[in-house]
Amino acid sequence: MKEQLWSILSAVRQNSPLVHNITNYVVMNNTANALLAAGASPVMAHAHSEVSDMVSIAGALVVNIGTLDEYWVESMKLAVKQANALQKAWVLDPVGAGATSYRNNVLEELLSYRPTVIRGNASEIMALAKFSSNTKGVDSTSLSEEALEAAQQLSETTSAVVCVSGATDYIVNKSNYNALSNGHVLMSRITGMGCTASALVGACCAVSADNAFAATTAAMALMGIAGDIAAEKAPGPGTMQVQFLDALYQLSEYDFRERLKLETNP
Repeated sequence: MKEQLWSILSAVRQNSPLVHNITNYVVMNNTANALLAAGASPVMAHAHSEVSDMVSIAGALVVNIGTLDEYWVESMKLAVKQANALQKAWVLDPVGAGATSYRNNVLEELLSYRPTVIRGNASEIMALAKFSSNTKGVDSTSLSEEALEAAQQLSETTSAVVCVSGATDYIVNKSNYNALSNGHVLMSRITGMGCTASALVGACCAVSADNAFAATTAAMALMGIAGDIAAEKAPGPGTMQVQFLDALYQLSEYDFRERLKLETNP
């Protein structure tokens, strides 16, 4: 599987797919820089008058609900309708799922549009699947392995690939899942790393639309390995952010193959 995953990452570098992000104010700069470092081309657009046209020229759409308001919710709905009409992959990042009734209602509506991939932390995925879960704003209060059953159920009911981020990342396609144990705890000290992961999933889906399971695994492997490399050079979160971008940009096939910590089931 290493060859398949690396071929997806290489295709991102070679093809520089346009990834349309409707994301939150906190992470726009981080997300754009990470996409550029990985080889993709980012655009952030949410104006009602252009969002459908932007989806039309993009390779994939990423919808992140981190800083919700009513105008942006309508932008999201216009975008996902267009993505579905054009049969383009779209990724849902359910930031803060379970925190407020408004957020939950928006997510329920977005789920009805059948995302290709859902990526969130354990608490968010458990909330979406209506498993008992507590949330602390946008931070998870559960371990990723605690959300595996919820992710499997959510994948069954939505037909989406579901990714649970954590110390171990689980990428779930109904009864099948991959587990990745790359990454470093220092990544949790940088805002928006989960949002960056969702954007990279979008980039990989843009070049591997027929296999969202492999595309999501490739993106999360890239995140984790870049985090490993960055943490070896960074004494703290400020330096870690810079080193992470450099690692995304410089990652070689050799380092990818040597560092990848992947388990498949079955």
